[in-house]
Parts: sequence; C-alpha cells; structure tokens
Amino acid sequence: MSRGVLVRAFVPLLFSAIALTAAVTDAATPAKAVKRLDGTQIAESALTARIEELTKKANVHGLAVSVFNAGAPVYSRTFGVKRTDTREPLANATVLYGASLSKAVFAVLVMRLVEDGLIDLDTPLVRYLDGPLDAVKPRSSKAWHEDLEDLAADPRHSRITARMCLAHTTGLPNWRWYEPDQKLRIKAEPGTRYSYSGEGLTVLQVVLERLTKKSFEQLATEKIFAPFGMTTSSYTWQPRFEANYCHGHDEAGKVLEKDKDNAARSASTLETTLDDYTRFLAAVLDGKALKPSSRDEMFRTQIRIRSKRQFGPMSDEDVADNDRLELGYGLGWGVLKTPHGVGAFKEGHGDGFEHYSIVFPASGMGVLIMSNSANAESIFKELLELTIADTYTPWEWQEYVPYAR
Repeated sequence: MSRGVLVRAFVPLLFSAIALTAAVTDAATPAKAVKRLDGTQIAESALTARIEELTKKANVHGLAVSVFNAGAPVYSRTFGVKRTDTREPLANATVLYGASLSKAVFAVLVMRLVEDGLIDLDTPLVRYLDGPLDAVKPRSSKAWHEDLEDLAADPRHSRITARMCLAHTTGLPNWRWYEPDQKLRIKAEPGTRYSYSGEGLTVLQVVLERLTKKSFEQLATEKIFAPFGMTTSSYTWQPRFEANYCHGHDEAGKVLEKDKDNAARSASTLETTLDDYTRFLAAVLDGKALKPSSRDEMFRTQIRIRSKRQFGPMSDEDVADNDRLELGYGLGWGVLKTPHGVGAFKEGHGDGFEHYSIVFPASGMGVLIMSNSANAESIFKELLELTIADTYTPWEWQEYVPYAR
C-alpha cells in the first residue's frame, strides 16, 4: 500500500478518535449552572431556552439579562432585536435607554461624595448654595430641571436634604409636568412620606453641580463610569453611540422615536449597555463601589412604604399588602426583607423601555433585566422566579401584570 493511501486511511480514523475524545470530555464536564436563592440551580442552556420561550409568548421584542452569583455575573445574554423593522439583533454592547436605572447609579455617586466628605446626607441643601434658591437659573433651555424658582416661596424647601432626595421623601412630585399648571411645588411635608420623585433627585444634582463646579456628566464619569469600566455609558447622548443603539417599541412592536436631545438628568437620562450596567451591579455587590458602611446605609430602610401601588391614584391608599416584606426605600433603591437578607431593587420604565434589577448583598445574588419592549414587564415575575428564585419582588405593587397565556 502506498504512503498516500496509508495517510488517507489514517485521517478518518484520527478524526473519529478526536470526536470520540471530545464527546467523552463533554459528557464528563457538567453543564454550567446558575445558582438560585432557594438552593436550586438551573443550567445555562435551560435558562436560555426558557427565556426565549417567554419572549416569544409575550411578544417581547428585545431583552437583555444578567444573573449574579457570589457577587459576579455568571450569565449575561441578549435576545431579540434592536428594532423590529431592520431585525438587527440586540447585543450585550448595544446602547439602551436606562430610564430610572439612572437613579441607582446616582445614589452610588452621591454616597461616594459623602465618603469624600463633600456633602452630608442630613445637611439642608440650601446651605450648600451661594445664594437663595430662586437665584438658581437654568443654564440652557434643555436644562429645565434647573429652574427651582417656584420653590422659593415655600419655606419648607429649606428643610430638604440629600437623604430626603434619595429616599423620595422631599414631598415634590415625580415631575412638574404632571401638575395641572406644570409648576414645581412641595405637596407633602418633607421627610414624612414616600412619594417617588424624579424632581427630588434633580434638585440634589443641581446643588452638587454648583458645589463642585463640575457638570453632572463630569461627576458621573469621574465617580462611576471610569472607575467601574463603564466605557459605553453617559447621561447625555454621545455621537459614538450611533454605531450600536436600539429603539424602544410599543406593545404592537412599533418602533418609537429615539430622544437624543436631553440635558443630563440624574433621575432619568442614563444611556448604557447590558455589559456596562452589569459591571455597575457587580461593583455594588462585590463591595468595590462603596465602603461597607456606605452600602449598608444605602440599603437601610429610610422610610416604610405601605401604598397599594407605587404610582397612580392607589399610591395614596395605604394597605398591609407588603408588610411581610417590610417594603421600604433606602437611598436611591427600593428595599425589602427576605430570609436571604435585604433585597435592593431598582426599576426603569419609559419610551418603550422596561427594566428591573434586584440584588441580595448577603448572598451576592442578583438579576438585571433590560428591555426595549413595552411588553417586557409582563414576564418580569416569571423571569425573577426563573433566574434566581426571587419570589419576593412586590410585582403587584409594581404593576407587573403577567401576560395572558
């Protein structure tokens, strides 16, 4: 037999041996699994398959999910599309509008400034200003949140502190635009009751900018984005985002217009990616973001919440529905008590984007859900149970109504 014939005969046998070895190795290697709060595990492949099934059933157009074990991400994956008309797939590095996830980032920023001794949580904010509140004027038409003149006539404004802003107890409305006359006013005694307020956080932002003589974007970059490696995050739209970003979608899948012309607002304008926000949550969970005492204070209950719903008319109706969880608010994060320790959560909603995150510092577990679909909240309950066996999130209070099966 010639040498060429011998080689041709040997090669198939060689590849068969390699394939057999690989098969034996794969069979001997256990599939990667995600650990859950209740002690159970779920294989990554099974988790992916189930998420894909949920997105199809509930018509969720795009979804991004990261799961954390022992303070680090162990699963991070995207599903669906950037926009329904082009069908370009969503990716981990795709820029998503962060909506109110902005607030959790701002809370960590503020706590880092507290650690630096720049600001105190309980000092009235007016003491950090050079002049009266009505002297604070917007620096551009986009920065309407800087107009605080309407508050000057109400002496209660002089009692508002950073703690009240982060705990949503300033008495300010969510946004002035929801008021009949679109005026900014204090609607409840500061420090006495939880009432979600984007305006409260931007008041604190305005004070910090004037105190530090730095823009909010500069502060966010110095204190959060650069230290945590969030290279594709910003509170203002950046030209570099044009190469890879997504649109929000309504329930029917209609592509919604992308707003790129906002001033930086601590409560609402974050642009980020699954990768970047995963880095942020990992830094919070593994203790790199803050000193232990600062993180404990951020996740300590500042005010109990007994409202039937977070928003709308039922937000003024007190019930005992979530007393078993001791539902409350910390500094920039909602908090609840569980057998696994404190759960700290933050949601985001707006312009066809729906997000939710919850972390359990004692166990290092958590989950981040981000979506560019107005249908996403309908699968949040199942996703939380599926990923980390979170049966504690008050989904009814959040109005996360499950999809019709």
